[in-house]
Amino acid sequence: MRSLIIGIDVGSTTVKATAVDPDTLEIRWSDYQRHHTKQAEKTLEFLETIEARFPDIPRDRIRVFITGSGGGPLADAIGAKFVQEVNAVTMAVERLHPDVGSVVELGGQDAKIIIFKPNDKTGDKQAITSMNDKCASGTGATIDKCMIKVGMPAEEVARLRFDDRRLHHVAAKCGVFAETDIVNLVKSGIPAPEIMCSLADAIVMQNLSVLTRGHTLRHRVLLLGGPNTYLPFLQDCWRKRIPETWRDRGYDYPRDVPVEELIFVPEHSQYYAAYGAVVYGLHEPAEAGRYKGTEELKAFIAYGRKARLGEKAGPPLVRSAEELEEFRRRYTVPPFTPAEFRRGEVVRAAIGVDGGSTSSKAVLLDESGRVLLKEYQLSKGNPLEDTKEMLRRIRDRVESRGARLDVVGFGATGYAADILEKTLKADVNIVETVAHMMSAVSRFGDVDVICDIGGQDIKVLFLKNGEIRNFRLSNQCSAGNGMLLQAMADQFGIPVREYAEAAFRAELSPKFSYGCAVFLDADRVNFQKEGFSKEEMLAGLALVLPKNVWQYVVQIPRLAELGRRFVLQGGTQYNLAAVKAQVDYIRERVPDAEIFVHPHPGEAGAIGAAMEALRVVGRRGYSTFVGLDAAIGLTYTTRNDETTRCSFCPNHCSRTFIDAKTPDGATARYISGFSCEKGTVEDKEAMMRIVRERQELKKRCPNLVEYEARRMFQHFYDPEPLPGPETIVEDVRVTKGLFGVRRKTYRRPFARSPAEAAERRSRLRIGIPRVLNMWSTAPFWRTYFETLGVDPKNVVFSDYTSEELWLEGGKYGSIDPCYPSKVAQAHVHNLLFKHHARQPLDYIVFPCITHIPTYLHNVMDSTSCPIVQGAPNVVKAAFTKETDFFANRGVTYLDPAVNFAEPNLLKRQMFEAFGEPLRVTEDESDFAVDQGWKALEMFEAEMQRKGRELLEQAERENRIVLLMIGRPYHSDPGLHHGIPDEFQALGYPILSMRSIPKDEAWLRRFFREDLESGRTAYALEVSDVWPENFSANSVQKVWAAKFAARHPNVAVLDLSSFKCGHDAPTYGLIDAIITAAGTPYSALHDIDANKPGGSIQIRVKTYAHTLRLHEERLQEQSREKERMTDAVVS
Repeated sequence: MRSLIIGIDVGSTTVKATAVDPDTLEIRWSDYQRHHTKQAEKTLEFLETIEARFPDIPRDRIRVFITGSGGGPLADAIGAKFVQEVNAVTMAVERLHPDVGSVVELGGQDAKIIIFKPNDKTGDKQAITSMNDKCASGTGATIDKCMIKVGMPAEEVARLRFDDRRLHHVAAKCGVFAETDIVNLVKSGIPAPEIMCSLADAIVMQNLSVLTRGHTLRHRVLLLGGPNTYLPFLQDCWRKRIPETWRDRGYDYPRDVPVEELIFVPEHSQYYAAYGAVVYGLHEPAEAGRYKGTEELKAFIAYGRKARLGEKAGPPLVRSAEELEEFRRRYTVPPFTPAEFRRGEVVRAAIGVDGGSTSSKAVLLDESGRVLLKEYQLSKGNPLEDTKEMLRRIRDRVESRGARLDVVGFGATGYAADILEKTLKADVNIVETVAHMMSAVSRFGDVDVICDIGGQDIKVLFLKNGEIRNFRLSNQCSAGNGMLLQAMADQFGIPVREYAEAAFRAELSPKFSYGCAVFLDADRVNFQKEGFSKEEMLAGLALVLPKNVWQYVVQIPRLAELGRRFVLQGGTQYNLAAVKAQVDYIRERVPDAEIFVHPHPGEAGAIGAAMEALRVVGRRGYSTFVGLDAAIGLTYTTRNDETTRCSFCPNHCSRTFIDAKTPDGATARYISGFSCEKGTVEDKEAMMRIVRERQELKKRCPNLVEYEARRMFQHFYDPEPLPGPETIVEDVRVTKGLFGVRRKTYRRPFARSPAEAAERRSRLRIGIPRVLNMWSTAPFWRTYFETLGVDPKNVVFSDYTSEELWLEGGKYGSIDPCYPSKVAQAHVHNLLFKHHARQPLDYIVFPCITHIPTYLHNVMDSTSCPIVQGAPNVVKAAFTKETDFFANRGVTYLDPAVNFAEPNLLKRQMFEAFGEPLRVTEDESDFAVDQGWKALEMFEAEMQRKGRELLEQAERENRIVLLMIGRPYHSDPGLHHGIPDEFQALGYPILSMRSIPKDEAWLRRFFREDLESGRTAYALEVSDVWPENFSANSVQKVWAAKFAARHPNVAVLDLSSFKCGHDAPTYGLIDAIITAAGTPYSALHDIDANKPGGSIQIRVKTYAHTLRLHEERLQEQSREKERMTDAVVS
């Protein structure tokens, strides 16, 4: 052998190398080893081994090509050419397996999918590639961490086979949350094999749904990478889920071939990237990758990395001793001094408890709001016992001084608040966001932003007029919380209380990549390898913390828009390094910002609960609290046996029931150990009882959003019969002559289609997806088809959006815009695979509605969103891209473009679209269009009548009505995730935008000032606030906000889907309109496919608190008005 090509793959956890004969492409040497963060050293070891193995090949006859996440920094030192790893893997697969259709590779910190497809024009094979970017979910790093948590020996994991009979929920979106879920499953007693199989299933489904980007894997499928090579249970999972996807999508694959041959792990799969780099190098110029030897690499290892630290490093946390001293003076949390109590003193105070999942806090607050005592308790898994211990310590500390404690109020917040309300008769059960807000506002007055960073969560509250206007929670990602700092300190054996002192000593800091916590840990490994000290790395992580909070988790890049008064709370604020980074980050973006650190950062929630208890007891005049001694003496029993197992799914998870006796003799139950939210309910009977109770509550308060969602798709209008041929109609004959176009009116008989055509229409079944602009126009479409003779039972709408509908049908699309557009494919799937299977459909009608009707005056345009307009075409492409599902099932898909803003044009478009398929005449189609308009107008009138009744009743009773503003499709329960229903169950009637009365005379009393001043010519107008409006649905949201701002009994719930480009320009506008009027307002501008149950509950409870206070003010104003009237009369 006269020459050699070396391929090296430097990964996040291992180094792989191959030495290849360029003439035969035969691998003459290979090795695969973990580098334990010493990537350069392991690469050097391999190169020295290769030189010793092939001593007769001169250096100038050796070429090196390097790939992998760690290959770039080493390339220059050895003269290697760097090859992007997706390209390297593609080259290897095409060389070794030309018949392979797809590749799935899982690495330590990356996941790659490659799909080979023939080019439609050239016939050549082309590779469609995708790779994860900022998130480690679905990678080997996640598997490694979770294996440690499960405690399953590596040799057992290597023998484990996949079993899907008992799978549990594991979060696939975030590797750290997957780890958290697995810890909870371990605590719940779930067997280790079940947990590992659940993890495998989550990883496989995450990669199949996300990384395929709407494409279908093609057979044969090659499994590469360490996890796919060495974990049989993961291989089994791919072999189960990939064929399921093929069958769902109608993909034609050879079913007589064993699945092990269709989806397989090749021999030496770990070397494919390294070998592919060699194949890639064969196509490079002869001088590319010329090997330079190991001298520079040795120098790089010995000196180069430290020399390069400066160019990679960022600034230190503090630049001088003076700066540090000034910072400490302003932001050090003052040490807490407990109050002194005198013998014989009666201490009148309220208690607040913040019961968290990992720890609980309690405070004793005197009636002026001063903190007398604080208590902290690490959770023992039983919030009742945790609370009893803290209360006992508070009582003993007061009574040990000879004083007596008189508890005047008791407030609870946190996840334990519900059980404390039931058992201890707490005066208030307050959601944690409100508790934190009350604590901050009472201390610092009018604040704009509260940033609360705890050990495991982040809450950022945005305030206006002293009320929470919006907030963000870290419910999808763990990046940015206090556990990051704790974990880093633990890595270096530094107590977390000494973190700040160590970080302040650093003279420079490495630049961590903000984002996923798993990747941050990988950065730590790399920086440690490069020679950064532990002090420098602690400083670097502190500096990246605010980026993670504001840019990655909260995703608010422009802080100046939020205001200038910031309050920092949460236990992380005891770490001055984190505070310094936060302060500098905010000041850099908001130069005139006022930044405060709460003096009791870890107990802010408990303080807020105690303050609210004082307020409520003061207003009510008495406390419901059972009393301190009764609370401490509370008895309870715990039970964990076969009778407490969850029965809602085949997993039958183990749970613990904690039953406490309440003062009235009833039993309050707390359930712990469940692995999903279903486990919080005892059994199916209890679930039905809860549902019945909620239904009774909802009956008392109308929900017009729910009514609208049902009513608009029903048959409620009986269309007039088609005129007979004896009916004479007027028409216009147009002729072109010498003097231009002439129009002449004439009379003729109404044109009817043949009887056999009408008989055919009576048998037709037409499916319509219940999505997008159908929520604006559904009565029109139903009535149009019914008028033409289609039986009402044969006009079939898809089901309402649900998680099940999305999971079943959301696998075909290639679009990734807002969820309402993405879910359209699932609705078409629902019609095609469910309704068509029950009784065949002849047509699926999904029109491209370019313009929709508007009731507003002086609008620039009434266009639909371009993504919404194009959705029918994109969905059609998704279902015909690889297999024509419509043709295979004998269904015709119709997606005509129609314009509801031009009635005459609409008639022409409807006839052009449906004349031939339905075999109708133009007269019949035009008549059906007129009937469709009548049905739509009748529906609008009915909704407005109901809305007027609701508003006038609210005015009489001084009640709050909640107006949901959103795009019409947000009336779909699967898109608003039941949020309006939650408020309805709390006693608030729900008003839809469509149900606001549009009668100018009725509206005049609310818009009188606008009309009389000449700002607007009509009440139904937005040109005064948004003259350059363009989107029909968005402009209606703005007008609804104007209405709400003028009606004293209306509060607003603003919904918008994630990535909604048309709504984005209205966010600030609506906020300004509402804020100026002081109208209660809550916005959710990032609704997506996932229903974040906990997050929604927190949002509902937060806003409900604001609504309750506003309703109290309304009733107080009414009573004051009555008193003044009585005084005048008397």
